Amino acid sequence: MFRYLPNTTEQQKQMLADIGLASTEDLFRDIPAEVRLQRPLNLPAPLSEMELADHMKEIAGKNASVDEYACFLGAGAYDHFIPSVVNHLISRQEFYTAYTPYQPEISQGTLQAIFEYQTMICELTGMDVSNASMYDGATALAEAVFMACQAKKRNEVLVARTVHPEYRTVLDTYTRFRGIKVLEIGYENGVLNLDDLESRISEQTAAVVVQNPNFLGAVEDLDRISEIASANKIMFITVTDPISLALLKSPGEAGADIAVGEGQPLGNALGFGGPHLGFMAVKKDLLRRMPGRIAGETTDTRGRRGFLLTVQAREQHIRREKATSNICSNQALNALAAVIYLTVMGREGLKQVANLCIQKARYACESLLKTGKFERIYTGPYFREFALKSKRPVAELNDVLLKNKIIGGYDLSRDYPELDGGWLLAVTEKRTRKQIDRLVEIAGGEE
Repeated sequence: MFRYLPNTTEQQKQMLADIGLASTEDLFRDIPAEVRLQRPLNLPAPLSEMELADHMKEIAGKNASVDEYACFLGAGAYDHFIPSVVNHLISRQEFYTAYTPYQPEISQGTLQAIFEYQTMICELTGMDVSNASMYDGATALAEAVFMACQAKKRNEVLVARTVHPEYRTVLDTYTRFRGIKVLEIGYENGVLNLDDLESRISEQTAAVVVQNPNFLGAVEDLDRISEIASANKIMFITVTDPISLALLKSPGEAGADIAVGEGQPLGNALGFGGPHLGFMAVKKDLLRRMPGRIAGETTDTRGRRGFLLTVQAREQHIRREKATSNICSNQALNALAAVIYLTVMGREGLKQVANLCIQKARYACESLLKTGKFERIYTGPYFREFALKSKRPVAELNDVLLKNKIIGGYDLSRDYPELDGGWLLAVTEKRTRKQIDRLVEIAGGEE
């Protein structure tokens, strides 16, 4: 396989002639002259393939990769083990070259993979219906809020301040020009302040949004929140971590109407920020309001099992202003990685991963507390992530750790000024006892 196929000068001329152009410059003639560069690009001298490969490796080597560094940074993206079969299968050309399965007769493999993904997300979340995936967790939340407001015909939503700060920022961007008011509900001892929630519900409230485990790592009381939502006839939206669902009560069991979240922990690499995927699952009465694609199962005229896209009320098919969503694509390859990961791990494997996260996070937390340099920010239960207050400046602490090939925790004061010295640490099943002990030794050492 060639990584680079050059075109000769003669071939370039022939291609231009075939499209009726005299020169490459003619390709850009519709761009006004005043906005064009009017000079050659300031590029270095050409390199041979071997020189270029070495140069790119040198640049890539400046990145701190989790292949070399022990990562204790979570805050929405997590360093979980990915079985080698995941990358092997998603790299097959049948999957990575397929754009969209509009023609079911030639897309049965892709459609079945989407159908299996939807099934697994429903099983994880305890919900009735899942779509084929969204861009990421943040956009999935924004779409969930739109859906709730449309269903309730109201224009206000209450969002826990313990929901991921970036999700809340995306939600603000989405709702700003839709006439939807977003009110933030405070927290107490790391979790949603239930008294504040009850006092803020009004006749215009469509839904309440809660993350579990929340951004601070704490486990929320979903049952109580669901009771409050139900008593006030508002919708209950949960932002959920998929790995935690192997052990914690699912959104469906807790009475949620809509469950969304980030699917990156399910077999998708950190990738220095992406690509990731957002999942969304709902109760069946919201099926027709759900954005994005849904793959359905059917039988053909001979009774054979088959798959197709269905319920696609989005802007590619109807007028934009009447569409349920303007997200026109699903993250098919990332969703496929999630399907393969869940299939390979199975129910027991996923439980084992979740159990290891809990045990290792507890070991790390208790070990750090014993140094006397940290204290708990909240006293309730947590899953794989926990927040501590550091006596040492967090930025300084993380710098020292990075010099020792450890990626430290998230500085909570960036988003929560009241949590000065707050340090959010994530401990996945990949972290060894040796790595945790090394973290404790350096973080708890003398300044």
